[in-house]
Amino acid sequence: MSSPLVSGPQVAIVTPFRDDGQIDWQAWSRLLDWHVASGTSGVVVGGTTGESPTLSDAELVELTQRARAQVGTRLQIIVGCGTNSTAGTVERVRQFSALRPDGLLLVTPAYNRPSQEGLYRHYEAAAQASQVPVILYNVPSRTAVDLLPETAARLAKLPRVAGIKEAVASMQRVRDLVSLCPPGFGVLSGDDASSREALRNGATGVISVTGNVAPALMSQMVGAQLARDDGRAAELDARLAGLHQSLFLEANPIPVKWALQRMGMMRGALRLPLTPLAQRHHAAVEAALAQAGIPLAAAA
Repeated sequence: MSSPLVSGPQVAIVTPFRDDGQIDWQAWSRLLDWHVASGTSGVVVGGTTGESPTLSDAELVELTQRARAQVGTRLQIIVGCGTNSTAGTVERVRQFSALRPDGLLLVTPAYNRPSQEGLYRHYEAAAQASQVPVILYNVPSRTAVDLLPETAARLAKLPRVAGIKEAVASMQRVRDLVSLCPPGFGVLSGDDASSREALRNGATGVISVTGNVAPALMSQMVGAQLARDDGRAAELDARLAGLHQSLFLEANPIPVKWALQRMGMMRGALRLPLTPLAQRHHAAVEAALAQAGIPLAAAA
């Protein structure tokens, strides 16, 4: 059985900003409490959805420390700290694992386009430097490199490598990972639209974007599917289907932050080069929120 670190309903949480671009700590606290109450099992701090490219290391440290101080052990805290430099990643792994989060999420090196052997050596070095478990993160649509199941299986033999967040929406990919990797290695879906099917094909959990705006529904859907209640899981996922699509009409987290603002949860502020959601997409996101039964704030 996979550890709690690589199972269940987890969320790649947004980083809330004030209109002046600084982190909105009141909103951060409010979001964390909401996820605890909604059944989310863990949050990824400073991942793609958290606008990792625009966060400083000092900000990521404070986000992590505040999250741990507030939620204790009620939520797993996973920190996104991968870079496209192996030396830089090793340095950050040492820094952030010393904070003792539950785990680290390490994205494949973007832009460099390393070979599979290069990927193996990159992750091997990072895992050796960590004091906590690490989760591989494969998202070729952003990084232009694909961590293949055979390479993930090699890495799964390393002591600190606990699982993978797989954002390739292929059920054959999920089945290959499950069959090639050892028992206890977790496969986490990183694609909301196919996450229920991934769970049906052996994935152990989800790291969700949709869970930012519908955490209770996502938690219930994941729980139902892991319990093999296909009918209930399909019913819940049907309510989430519009969000799975509309929250990616522009680059994540642009639509997510707009939705959270419409829900009254936080400001929708982003850091450049991301810009606010285009007007032409507003109606689609609002319709998806309505489909999921999520109330909107009184004023836009």
